[in-house]
Amino acid sequence: MEEKELVLDDSLFEPLDSSEKNNEFIAIESKTYLQDAWRRFKKNKLALFSIPYVIWMALFVVAPIIMVVIYAFTAAPPDGGFTLANFSRMGDYAVVFARSFQLAIIATLICVLIGYPVAYFMAKEGPGFQRTAMMIIMLPMWMNFLLRTYSWLAILEKNGFLNQFFSAIGLFNLINNIFGTDITYFKMIGTSGAVVLGMVYNYLPFMILPIYSVIIKLDHSLLEAARDLGASSTVVFRRVIFPLSLPGILSGVTMVFVPSVSTFAISRLMGGGTQMMLGDLIELQFLGGAYNPYLGSAIALVMMVIVIICMYVMNRFGEGEEEAMLL
Repeated sequence: MEEKELVLDDSLFEPLDSSEKNNEFIAIESKTYLQDAWRRFKKNKLALFSIPYVIWMALFVVAPIIMVVIYAFTAAPPDGGFTLANFSRMGDYAVVFARSFQLAIIATLICVLIGYPVAYFMAKEGPGFQRTAMMIIMLPMWMNFLLRTYSWLAILEKNGFLNQFFSAIGLFNLINNIFGTDITYFKMIGTSGAVVLGMVYNYLPFMILPIYSVIIKLDHSLLEAARDLGASSTVVFRRVIFPLSLPGILSGVTMVFVPSVSTFAISRLMGGGTQMMLGDLIELQFLGGAYNPYLGSAIALVMMVIVIICMYVMNRFGEGEEEAMLL
């Protein structure tokens, strides 16, 4: 049987309208990630409004960090040039590093112990109570940071409110009669406890708010399902509420620990100049009599690296802990 040759004629095809041409064309794979990002950026008109923010970030965030890195590896004049000598002096300030991280960790733990119950209690109450509690928590934040810290000086100093109150109720006389001492006031300013108190007072809202935001958004059907399966309130909290609130805890820990370890105003005012921390040390190198921005940059860089490592380890631990509790 002979095979017939198929003849294709133009009459067998219907011409496409110009608007329908290349409809089968889906996309052209970009050569690089940056080219693809730039193409999508140009198509999104709203993205143009982010240009001022990008410029601001480049000038006031990225550029200072780059300058810190450059200064950290630069020798002080007249030598100049690349050097690691600035980092070799970190051992001289080991006590300051240890004190800064120790007090920051203590303040963070206290904020967790106070902030979590407060946030949990707020989330369980009605909207009216939540609004009132939120206003009370945020009220100190509406004041200047230094004013809030100065207010504690009037309370804790030698002739402050607390010492005057203890004297008025005869506490000092009672202690002196029992122990044979000659106490006329309690020294509170210039101690590590005063610095920790200042950190907790100023940064506690940063712990409460993220935990509250997570707990208030929990799916109540999960709690009801756990109770229907016979779980007690303790088990529901341990196996459901707490694991699901870990992201809020980690956010709060980050928001409290990072400013605490680098603070300088609180340690200077509440510590009375005797509790030097990393922030004070860096300020001393840039603005104080020991002017050495190269050493100050090296200290700042080391502190940033340590903080980043701590945050990474903590987040990894938090993820593993959350997965373990959900099993």
